[in-house]
Amino acid sequence: MTNFAKRLELIAQQPEVLKQFNRGIERETLRYTQDGYIALTAHPKDLGSALTNPLITTDFGEALLEFITPVSQELPELFSQLSDIHRFAQSNMGNERLWPMSMPCYIGNEEDIQIAQYGSSNVGRMKTLYRQGLKRRYGSLMQVISGVHFNFSFSEHFWEALFGQQSEKERSESRTSAYMGVIRNYYRFGWLIPYLFGASPAISSCFIKGRETQLPFQSVGHTLYLPYATSLRLSDLGYTNHAQSSLKIGFNSLEQYLTGLNQAIRTPSEDFSRIGVKVGGNYRQLNSNVLQIENELYAPVRPKRVANSGEKPSEALARGGIEYIEVRSLDVNPYSPVGVSETQVRFLDLFLTWAALSDSELMDGCELECWRDNWRKVILEGRKPGLELQIGCHGEVLTLQQWALRVFKELELIADLMDSQLGGNEYRSVCRELSGWVENPERTLSGQLLNLIQQSGGLGEAGRYLGEKYSQSHLEHPYTFYTEQHMIDEAVRSVLNQKQIENEDEKSFDDYLEEYFSYLKTHEISV
Repeated sequence: MTNFAKRLELIAQQPEVLKQFNRGIERETLRYTQDGYIALTAHPKDLGSALTNPLITTDFGEALLEFITPVSQELPELFSQLSDIHRFAQSNMGNERLWPMSMPCYIGNEEDIQIAQYGSSNVGRMKTLYRQGLKRRYGSLMQVISGVHFNFSFSEHFWEALFGQQSEKERSESRTSAYMGVIRNYYRFGWLIPYLFGASPAISSCFIKGRETQLPFQSVGHTLYLPYATSLRLSDLGYTNHAQSSLKIGFNSLEQYLTGLNQAIRTPSEDFSRIGVKVGGNYRQLNSNVLQIENELYAPVRPKRVANSGEKPSEALARGGIEYIEVRSLDVNPYSPVGVSETQVRFLDLFLTWAALSDSELMDGCELECWRDNWRKVILEGRKPGLELQIGCHGEVLTLQQWALRVFKELELIADLMDSQLGGNEYRSVCRELSGWVENPERTLSGQLLNLIQQSGGLGEAGRYLGEKYSQSHLEHPYTFYTEQHMIDEAVRSVLNQKQIENEDEKSFDDYLEEYFSYLKTHEISV
């Protein structure tokens, strides 16, 4: 019996193990005008404060909304929350719409992208300054690409089934080690996610204006596309950081990960130092290191822990170990009004459980480069017939379909167990549907979307068609989890909370930054 089969048998003995996944969704979306251009207006006042509203905030720009659900164990509840947030946002945006794709709508001039504003408090000014640094480092266009982040953790029943009774310290160490194993397996086989759900095979021609690329683009209207691409969002044209390509951040242990991360935060960048930090009395970026702060690390998956007040993400991880993981490689699903579907979430339930139950050997530098190569191939030509991938430096070379179907055979075993514990056949149905996508690449989201773009005459036309349809569905959606009054109260409360933060500031902004970055002068965080 394989180790995977043994672990699956262990969790099968406890009926509650697969009933209590903890899930949260963060969905990004650009506000745009009915003619398909990015909105130039400020963050709508009726949505509350982007600094303090827990449900609706902004990401890089004033026009880039981010909707955040609380943690939920029930899928109907999770999607009710997300749908209600969309309803409230669309109801308070006038004639503007929510862009239904990852790659941006038409942007005539990069300077049209207004950096997000968070008020006059030190924390608010720092958030805006961080984004000014991103603009100067990478340009604004890259920063308004939208995605969906999926936060996930297993229940305590899951860990008890795998590890038995343990002390609190032992459980924390076992859980952290297991999550690092999940992350390694995610890098090895997570290319399945852009293959199945990548939805950015095309970009507006304005997106690469003035940028050199060797990619063999074809065109339709003002849209450029690669015929077999799945997720240009995840490519070098998209949300990546060339300066980070030389970083040696490993995933063999939390300590190794934090050591690499903290080194990156402390490593000066020759390129970024040319920008300057404070010039003529005005700040240009937070600092000139490879990473201004930890959030600047671009990664398809991250280990996470809820931080205490004033605590940085790495400090939280060092204090208590990994609490959950954040999947960051999901494109916005253009065929869902809320940017993600229940099918996708159920697949992630299956895949992350599989990644936890499967063996996960340590990764050396050679294998790190191997997974990067596999992801690059799938991102740029994942639907190409006969595309071959190699798992591990000296591992087998098989076609994408052969590797994927191997994984699906074990996903089906997990699906059978989940459905038997939960009742119904939803997980089996997901396996059947998506294994069909493996065998027929044109059924993937990127295949469907590219066909729509070609039929519509371009990315903008396809986006406006879907955006208008979803705008109507949002406005017609009846609140099912929240109430409209709750959403209004949350917005009002957030404005008051922002004012309170601003009133309580006692330090100058210079002193605030000096204190915040004082850790750069100390030794690295130890686990």
